[in-house]
Amino acid sequence: MTERKPPGVPFESWVDKQIQDAQRRGEFDQLPGAGEPLPAIMDAPYDELWWVKRKMAREGLALLPPALALRKEAEDALAAAYAAPSERIVRKIITDVNVKIRDMMFKPPPGPPLGRKPYDVEEVVRVWRERRAAAGTAEPDPEG
Repeated sequence: MTERKPPGVPFESWVDKQIQDAQRRGEFDQLPGAGEPLPAIMDAPYDELWWVKRKMAREGLALLPPALALRKEAEDALAAAYAAPSERIVRKIITDVNVKIRDMMFKPPPGPPLGRKPYDVEEVVRVWRERRAAAGTAEPDPEG
């Protein structure tokens, strides 16, 4: 634990002294990447949020405007529905995403427009059946 900042000493001066003392003790000598430029910013134009974007990428996070996030969710839901093992699951996936799409259609958030309308559940089920038949997995649906 470092000592407390003495009264009357500017914070910046105190922090600088702590860093210099740690450098003299060699506490930074074995850090990965020591003496190397930061890889994400070597050839790119300056971006003051580079470290936030890098952290989000490492954590698998994305920050999209609500409409774009829902557009992506809708596309993923359609793909999941086409890959679903049963008609009941297809209907559930599409019904759930349709609720979100309708909600956003009637209460649009700020940002770009959604550019989506609710899916036709019967049409998605029809395509799902055709894909299963074409793939040779058109066994009877265990759920009816």
